Amino acid sequence: MLKKVIIAAAVASMVLIGTAQADTAKPGKGVKVQPARATWNTGFFQEALVRRGLEELGYNVKKPKDLQNPIFYKTLSLGDVDYWTNGWFPNHDGQLPKGFYEKADKVGYVVKAGGLQGYLVSKEHVDKYGISSLEDFKRDEVKKAFDKNGDGKADLTACPAGWGCEGVITHHMDVYGLDDSINPVKAAYEAGMASALAAYKDGEPIFFYSWAPNWTIFKLKPGKDVMWINVPKTMPTESQMPGKDRMEVNGIEGAVSNPVKLGFVVSDIRIVANKKFMAANPAATKFFEIFTLPLNDINEQNTRMNEGEKGAKDIQRHVDEWIAKNEEKWNNWLDEARKAVN
Repeated sequence: MLKKVIIAAAVASMVLIGTAQADTAKPGKGVKVQPARATWNTGFFQEALVRRGLEELGYNVKKPKDLQNPIFYKTLSLGDVDYWTNGWFPNHDGQLPKGFYEKADKVGYVVKAGGLQGYLVSKEHVDKYGISSLEDFKRDEVKKAFDKNGDGKADLTACPAGWGCEGVITHHMDVYGLDDSINPVKAAYEAGMASALAAYKDGEPIFFYSWAPNWTIFKLKPGKDVMWINVPKTMPTESQMPGKDRMEVNGIEGAVSNPVKLGFVVSDIRIVANKKFMAANPAATKFFEIFTLPLNDINEQNTRMNEGEKGAKDIQRHVDEWIAKNEEKWNNWLDEARKAVN
Protein backbone atom coordinates (compact mmCIF):
# COMPACT_ATOMS: atom_id res chain seq x y z
CA MET A 1 0.00 0.00 0.00
CA LEU A 2 2.79 2.37 0.98
CA LYS A 3 4.56 1.57 -2.27
CA LYS A 4 1.44 2.54 -4.26
CA VAL A 5 1.18 5.84 -2.39
CA ILE A 6 4.83 6.64 -3.14
CA ILE A 7 4.38 5.82 -6.82
CA ALA A 8 1.22 7.93 -7.03
CA ALA A 9 3.00 10.84 -5.36
CA ALA A 10 5.91 10.52 -7.78
CA VAL A 11 3.57 10.50 -10.78
CA ALA A 12 1.72 13.54 -9.45
CA SER A 13 5.03 15.32 -8.91
CA MET A 14 6.11 14.56 -12.50
CA VAL A 15 2.79 15.89 -13.81
CA LEU A 16 3.23 19.10 -11.82
CA ILE A 17 6.80 19.51 -13.05
CA GLY A 18 5.68 18.89 -16.63
CA THR A 19 2.88 21.43 -16.24
CA ALA A 20 5.25 24.00 -14.77
CA GLN A 21 7.69 23.50 -17.64
CA ALA A 22 4.89 23.86 -20.16
CA ASP A 23 3.69 27.07 -18.46
CA THR A 24 7.25 28.42 -18.45
CA ALA A 25 7.60 27.69 -22.17
CA LYS A 26 4.18 29.19 -22.90
CA PRO A 27 3.82 32.13 -20.49
CA GLY A 28 1.08 33.66 -22.63
CA LYS A 29 -1.16 30.59 -22.52
CA GLY A 30 -4.84 31.56 -22.27
CA VAL A 31 -4.26 35.25 -23.05
CA LYS A 32 -6.05 36.68 -26.08
CA VAL A 33 -4.18 39.40 -27.97
CA GLN A 34 -5.55 41.81 -30.57
CA PRO A 35 -2.82 43.34 -32.76
CA ALA A 36 -3.29 46.04 -35.37
CA ARG A 37 -1.48 46.49 -38.65
CA ALA A 38 -0.73 49.50 -40.82
CA THR A 39 -2.47 49.94 -44.16
CA TRP A 40 0.84 49.91 -46.10
CA ASN A 41 1.95 46.39 -46.97
CA THR A 42 5.67 47.16 -46.54
CA GLY A 43 5.00 46.85 -42.81
CA PHE A 44 3.27 43.47 -42.97
CA PHE A 45 6.43 41.36 -42.57
CA GLN A 46 7.48 42.67 -39.16
CA GLU A 47 3.88 42.42 -37.96
CA ALA A 48 3.77 38.75 -38.96
CA LEU A 49 7.10 38.01 -37.29
CA VAL A 50 6.08 39.58 -33.98
CA ARG A 51 2.72 37.81 -34.11
CA ARG A 52 4.53 34.49 -34.63
CA GLY A 53 6.80 35.23 -31.67
CA LEU A 54 3.82 35.83 -29.38
CA GLU A 55 2.15 32.66 -30.63
CA GLU A 56 5.28 30.66 -29.80
CA LEU A 57 5.09 32.18 -26.31
CA GLY A 58 1.60 30.72 -26.00
CA TYR A 59 -0.53 33.78 -26.69
CA ASN A 60 -3.79 33.42 -28.62
CA VAL A 61 -3.12 36.15 -31.19
CA LYS A 62 -6.07 37.22 -33.31
CA LYS A 63 -5.94 38.36 -36.92
CA PRO A 64 -4.61 41.93 -37.01
CA LYS A 65 -6.95 44.84 -37.64
CA ASP A 66 -5.81 47.00 -40.56
CA LEU A 67 -6.04 50.60 -39.35
CA GLN A 68 -4.94 54.01 -40.55
CA ASN A 69 -2.46 55.71 -38.25
CA PRO A 70 -4.66 58.17 -36.31
CA ILE A 71 -7.39 55.56 -35.88
CA PHE A 72 -4.89 53.05 -34.56
CA TYR A 73 -3.43 55.39 -31.96
CA LYS A 74 -6.90 56.35 -30.73
CA THR A 75 -8.02 52.70 -30.67
CA LEU A 76 -4.85 51.69 -28.80
CA SER A 77 -5.49 54.38 -26.19
CA LEU A 78 -8.98 53.00 -25.65
CA GLY A 79 -7.63 49.48 -25.19
CA ASP A 80 -9.50 48.04 -28.17
CA VAL A 81 -6.23 46.81 -29.69
CA ASP A 82 -3.05 45.83 -27.84
CA TYR A 83 -0.13 46.80 -30.09
CA TRP A 84 1.27 47.26 -33.57
CA THR A 85 4.78 47.10 -35.04
CA ASN A 86 4.37 50.03 -37.43
CA GLY A 87 5.10 53.14 -35.39
CA TRP A 88 7.28 55.74 -37.14
CA PHE A 89 8.68 58.33 -34.75
CA PRO A 90 8.89 61.24 -34.72
CA ASN A 91 6.91 61.10 -37.99
CA HIS A 92 3.74 59.89 -36.22
CA ASP A 93 4.02 62.22 -33.22
CA GLY A 94 1.51 64.67 -34.66
CA GLN A 95 -1.10 61.91 -35.01
CA LEU A 96 -1.19 60.87 -31.36
CA PRO A 97 -4.38 61.75 -29.44
CA LYS A 98 -4.30 63.92 -26.35
CA GLY A 99 -3.19 61.97 -23.29
CA PHE A 100 -1.78 59.16 -25.42
CA TYR A 101 1.19 58.40 -23.19
CA GLU A 102 -1.06 57.88 -20.19
CA LYS A 103 -2.47 54.80 -21.92
CA ALA A 104 0.24 53.58 -24.32
CA ASP A 105 3.91 53.86 -25.16
CA LYS A 106 6.63 53.08 -27.67
CA VAL A 107 8.75 50.03 -26.93
CA GLY A 108 11.87 48.65 -28.59
CA TYR A 109 13.21 49.44 -32.05
CA VAL A 110 12.19 47.38 -35.05
CA VAL A 111 14.68 49.44 -37.09
CA LYS A 112 16.47 52.34 -35.42
CA ALA A 113 16.80 55.26 -37.89
CA GLY A 114 15.31 52.97 -40.52
CA GLY A 115 12.52 55.24 -41.65
CA LEU A 116 13.95 57.19 -44.57
CA GLN A 117 11.58 59.30 -46.68
CA GLY A 118 11.85 61.72 -49.56
CA TYR A 119 11.31 62.51 -53.24
CA LEU A 120 12.94 60.65 -56.12
CA VAL A 121 13.21 61.45 -59.82
CA SER A 122 14.37 59.31 -62.73
CA LYS A 123 18.14 59.83 -63.04
CA GLU A 124 18.03 60.31 -66.79
CA HIS A 125 15.73 63.29 -66.34
CA VAL A 126 17.59 64.66 -63.31
CA ASP A 127 20.58 64.88 -65.65
CA LYS A 128 18.61 66.12 -68.66
CA TYR A 129 16.82 68.96 -66.84
CA GLY A 130 19.36 69.70 -64.11
CA ILE A 131 16.94 68.82 -61.32
CA SER A 132 18.29 69.08 -57.79
CA SER A 133 15.29 70.30 -55.82
CA LEU A 134 11.50 70.55 -55.75
CA GLU A 135 12.08 74.16 -56.77
CA ASP A 136 13.05 72.95 -60.25
CA PHE A 137 9.46 71.77 -60.82
CA LYS A 138 8.42 75.41 -61.14
CA ARG A 139 10.26 75.54 -64.48
CA ASP A 140 7.97 75.19 -67.49
CA GLU A 141 10.05 72.55 -69.27
CA VAL A 142 10.15 70.38 -66.15
CA LYS A 143 6.41 70.71 -65.48
CA LYS A 144 5.69 69.76 -69.07
CA ALA A 145 8.00 66.72 -69.01
CA PHE A 146 6.38 65.29 -65.87
CA ASP A 147 2.77 66.20 -66.70
CA LYS A 148 0.86 62.95 -67.21
CA ASN A 149 -2.72 64.26 -67.35
CA GLY A 150 -2.34 67.50 -69.25
CA ASP A 151 -3.24 69.87 -66.41
CA GLY A 152 0.01 71.83 -66.72
CA LYS A 153 1.47 70.43 -63.50
CA ALA A 154 4.11 67.79 -62.83
CA ASP A 155 2.49 64.62 -61.48
CA LEU A 156 3.93 63.28 -58.23
CA THR A 157 3.13 59.76 -57.06
CA ALA A 158 2.37 60.77 -53.48
CA CYS A 159 0.77 59.37 -50.30
CA PRO A 160 -2.79 58.05 -49.99
CA ALA A 161 -5.10 59.99 -47.71
CA GLY A 162 -4.60 59.16 -44.05
CA TRP A 163 -0.91 58.31 -44.23
CA GLY A 164 1.47 60.33 -42.07
CA CYS A 165 3.41 61.54 -45.10
CA GLU A 166 0.28 63.05 -46.71
CA GLY A 167 0.29 66.04 -44.36
CA VAL A 168 4.00 66.67 -44.88
CA ILE A 169 3.65 66.65 -48.68
CA THR A 170 0.70 69.06 -48.42
CA HIS A 171 2.87 71.27 -46.20
CA HIS A 172 5.65 71.22 -48.80
CA MET A 173 3.29 72.21 -51.59
CA ASP A 174 2.20 75.19 -49.48
CA VAL A 175 5.43 76.53 -47.96
CA TYR A 176 7.45 76.16 -51.17
CA GLY A 177 4.69 77.64 -53.35
CA LEU A 178 4.28 74.48 -55.45
CA ASP A 179 0.48 74.18 -55.67
CA ASP A 180 0.53 75.51 -59.24
CA SER A 181 3.50 73.38 -60.26
CA ILE A 182 3.03 69.90 -58.76
CA ASN A 183 -0.02 67.63 -58.60
CA PRO A 184 0.32 65.09 -55.76
CA VAL A 185 -1.55 61.97 -56.89
CA LYS A 186 -3.06 60.31 -53.80
CA ALA A 187 -4.29 57.03 -55.29
CA ALA A 188 -3.37 53.66 -53.76
CA TYR A 189 0.41 53.76 -53.44
CA GLU A 190 1.14 50.27 -54.76
CA ALA A 191 -0.90 50.91 -57.91
CA GLY A 192 0.69 54.32 -58.36
CA MET A 193 4.19 52.93 -58.09
CA ALA A 194 3.37 50.08 -60.46
CA SER A 195 2.41 52.73 -63.01
CA ALA A 196 5.59 54.67 -62.29
CA LEU A 197 7.73 51.57 -62.74
CA ALA A 198 6.04 50.79 -66.06
CA ALA A 199 6.58 54.38 -67.19
CA TYR A 200 10.25 54.19 -66.23
CA LYS A 201 10.69 51.02 -68.28
CA ASP A 202 9.20 52.89 -71.24
CA GLY A 203 11.77 55.66 -70.81
CA GLU A 204 9.32 58.21 -69.43
CA PRO A 205 10.13 60.68 -66.62
CA ILE A 206 8.97 59.63 -63.15
CA PHE A 207 8.66 61.60 -59.93
CA PHE A 208 7.58 59.91 -56.71
CA TYR A 209 7.63 59.96 -52.94
CA SER A 210 9.13 56.89 -51.30
CA TRP A 211 10.57 55.58 -48.07
CA ALA A 212 12.71 52.81 -46.67
CA PRO A 213 11.97 50.03 -46.04
CA ASN A 214 10.27 49.71 -49.39
CA TRP A 215 10.53 47.60 -52.52
CA THR A 216 10.57 50.71 -54.75
CA ILE A 217 14.19 51.60 -54.03
CA PHE A 218 15.27 48.07 -54.84
CA LYS A 219 13.38 47.99 -58.13
CA LEU A 220 14.46 51.57 -58.89
CA LYS A 221 17.94 51.82 -57.42
CA PRO A 222 19.04 55.26 -56.17
CA GLY A 223 22.13 56.41 -58.03
CA LYS A 224 21.47 54.11 -60.98
CA ASP A 225 17.80 54.47 -61.91
CA VAL A 226 16.58 57.34 -59.74
CA MET A 227 17.95 60.09 -57.51
CA TRP A 228 16.89 61.49 -54.14
CA ILE A 229 16.33 65.25 -54.55
CA ASN A 230 16.29 68.16 -52.10
CA VAL A 231 13.54 70.33 -50.77
CA PRO A 232 14.46 74.03 -51.30
CA LYS A 233 15.17 74.54 -47.60
CA THR A 234 14.30 72.73 -44.39
CA MET A 235 10.95 74.05 -43.14
CA PRO A 236 9.54 71.53 -40.65
CA THR A 237 5.89 71.07 -39.81
CA GLU A 238 5.00 71.49 -36.15
CA SER A 239 5.03 67.73 -35.63
CA GLN A 240 8.49 67.50 -37.26
CA MET A 241 10.06 70.08 -34.94
CA PRO A 242 11.33 67.53 -32.37
CA GLY A 243 13.26 65.82 -35.17
CA LYS A 244 14.24 68.84 -37.26
CA ASP A 245 17.93 68.03 -36.84
CA ARG A 246 17.29 64.67 -38.56
CA MET A 247 15.97 66.16 -41.82
CA GLU A 248 19.32 66.84 -43.54
CA VAL A 249 21.29 63.64 -44.03
CA ASN A 250 24.81 62.76 -45.10
CA GLY A 251 25.86 59.67 -46.99
CA ILE A 252 22.58 58.81 -48.72
CA GLU A 253 23.36 56.67 -51.75
CA GLY A 254 21.91 58.13 -54.93
CA ALA A 255 21.27 61.63 -53.58
CA VAL A 256 21.83 64.66 -55.82
CA SER A 257 23.86 66.32 -53.05
CA ASN A 258 25.65 65.49 -49.81
CA PRO A 259 24.09 66.25 -47.43
CA VAL A 260 20.61 66.05 -48.92
CA LYS A 261 17.65 67.98 -47.52
CA LEU A 262 14.94 65.32 -47.62
CA GLY A 263 12.08 67.35 -46.14
CA PHE A 264 11.22 64.43 -43.86
CA VAL A 265 12.58 63.39 -40.50
CA VAL A 266 14.55 60.16 -40.49
CA SER A 267 12.36 58.06 -38.20
CA ASP A 268 12.76 55.09 -35.89
CA ILE A 269 10.39 52.20 -36.63
CA ARG A 270 8.98 51.07 -33.28
CA ILE A 271 6.39 48.84 -31.67
CA VAL A 272 3.65 50.78 -29.87
CA ALA A 273 1.60 49.01 -27.21
CA ASN A 274 -1.09 49.56 -24.60
CA LYS A 275 0.40 50.04 -21.12
CA LYS A 276 -2.12 47.79 -19.35
CA PHE A 277 -1.38 45.00 -21.81
CA MET A 278 2.37 45.36 -21.29
CA ALA A 279 2.07 45.44 -17.49
CA ALA A 280 0.00 42.24 -17.52
CA ASN A 281 2.23 40.47 -20.05
CA PRO A 282 5.93 40.77 -19.26
CA ALA A 283 6.88 38.05 -21.74
CA ALA A 284 5.25 39.91 -24.62
CA THR A 285 6.75 43.20 -23.45
CA LYS A 286 10.24 41.71 -23.34
CA PHE A 287 9.81 40.31 -26.84
CA PHE A 288 8.75 43.79 -28.04
CA GLU A 289 11.83 45.31 -26.40
CA ILE A 290 14.39 43.01 -28.03
CA PHE A 291 12.80 42.32 -31.43
CA THR A 292 14.72 44.02 -34.24
CA LEU A 293 15.20 43.53 -37.99
CA PRO A 294 17.92 44.53 -40.47
CA LEU A 295 16.50 47.03 -42.94
CA ASN A 296 17.76 44.95 -45.86
CA ASP A 297 15.74 41.94 -44.66
CA ILE A 298 12.55 43.99 -44.78
CA ASN A 299 13.42 45.41 -48.20
CA GLU A 300 14.13 41.93 -49.53
CA GLN A 301 10.78 40.62 -48.30
CA ASN A 302 8.98 43.71 -49.62
CA THR A 303 10.47 43.07 -53.05
CA ARG A 304 9.17 39.50 -53.01
CA MET A 305 5.71 40.81 -52.14
CA ASN A 306 5.85 43.24 -55.01
CA GLU A 307 6.75 40.40 -57.36
CA GLY A 308 3.54 38.58 -56.43
CA GLU A 309 4.26 36.79 -53.15
CA LYS A 310 1.86 38.98 -51.16
CA GLY A 311 -0.87 36.64 -49.90
CA ALA A 312 -1.22 35.68 -46.24
CA LYS A 313 0.30 32.23 -46.92
CA ASP A 314 3.22 33.84 -48.76
CA ILE A 315 3.98 36.13 -45.83
CA GLN A 316 3.82 33.23 -43.38
CA ARG A 317 6.27 31.34 -45.60
CA HIS A 318 8.59 34.36 -45.56
CA VAL A 319 8.35 34.31 -41.76
CA ASP A 320 9.19 30.58 -41.68
CA GLU A 321 12.20 31.14 -43.92
CA TRP A 322 13.47 34.12 -41.93
CA ILE A 323 13.21 32.22 -38.65
CA ALA A 324 15.03 29.23 -40.17
CA LYS A 325 17.88 31.52 -41.28
CA ASN A 326 18.02 33.27 -37.91
CA GLU A 327 17.20 30.36 -35.62
CA GLU A 328 19.74 31.13 -32.89
CA LYS A 329 18.69 34.78 -32.64
CA TRP A 330 15.00 33.86 -32.69
CA ASN A 331 15.35 31.25 -29.95
CA ASN A 332 17.36 33.68 -27.82
CA TRP A 333 14.55 36.25 -28.10
CA LEU A 334 12.01 33.65 -26.98
CA ASP A 335 14.21 32.55 -24.09
CA GLU A 336 14.67 36.13 -22.92
CA ALA A 337 10.91 36.71 -23.12
CA ARG A 338 10.23 33.59 -21.02
CA LYS A 339 12.75 34.68 -18.39
CA ALA A 340 10.90 37.99 -17.99
CA VAL A 341 8.05 36.15 -16.29
CA ASN A 342 10.20 34.71 -13.51
